[in-house]
Amino acid sequence: MRMRAQVRLLEDGRRLHLHDGPIDLIAEAFGETTEVEAAYRAAAERFVNVLDELCSELTFLRRATRTDGPLPSRTIARRMVAAVMPYCERTFITPMAAVAGAVAEEILGTMTAAGRFSRAYVNDGGDIALHLAPGEHYVVGMVERPDRPSLFGTATLDSAQPVRGIATSGWRGRSFSLGIADAVTVLADRAAMADAAATIIANAVDLPGHPSVVRLPACLLAPDSDLGDRFVTQGVGKLSSAEITAALDAGAAVAHSLLADGLICSAALHLRGNTRVVGREQLSTFGRLENLELGWSSASALH
Repeated sequence: MRMRAQVRLLEDGRRLHLHDGPIDLIAEAFGETTEVEAAYRAAAERFVNVLDELCSELTFLRRATRTDGPLPSRTIARRMVAAVMPYCERTFITPMAAVAGAVAEEILGTMTAAGRFSRAYVNDGGDIALHLAPGEHYVVGMVERPDRPSLFGTATLDSAQPVRGIATSGWRGRSFSLGIADAVTVLADRAAMADAAATIIANAVDLPGHPSVVRLPACLLAPDSDLGDRFVTQGVGKLSSAEITAALDAGAAVAHSLLADGLICSAALHLRGNTRVVGREQLSTFGRLENLELGWSSASALH
């Protein structure tokens, strides 16, 4: 019998921790105590069923998405498919590319339906869904990589801007990447959209066939991976300045196309201490960068 989901308030008494198998969320809402408590109760009640729902459709969710393919029956799975659908004709992608963002959105939506508050976020391992009432804002801290947390930049997002989702992808993250980016952080209208786009852009930051890049089939590392026998990055050795520039150029070209298609609001691509920002005008409109070296989104830096 599978252990039940774990739900608890963290020691600060403000943040809600929701854990079940591979899903690990931090949620926080700001408002009257009764409203926040109602939101947390609703989030907990919804969360206990999330993993079982995803597992019930896991075979489908690990398959490549097709425009003419069937749709899943559950809400989170449908959100995942919608987020990756714009990419399925240009590259291989499965709904799993948007799972963290989609789960964060689902829990945040449950919270906002149950309580009234000024601000809230749900952070699913760095993929973050945001709620902002009129006149409110968040300052979002960014760290370069999850295994060596340090703040490299911030973005300020306010309620008048469309950004309600943040996601980061890269080869050092908890999910596999086909590229060599240390981190690609994306701001988008929704968390699931940002999650899918960060995956696509991070895959494109690459130097195919480079001898300093160690790659292995995903199925050797995780037999049930949705990437099958596709080679994923496991190490990046020495790169010249020209090679770093070339890899960032490749990723930036993809990011510019997604920006033009309205799929992202902005992106920051980071490799070996070099950062390329796409949509700088959007960033001045949709978010202000205090430092251009963006990295892994950190809920602890939200304020």
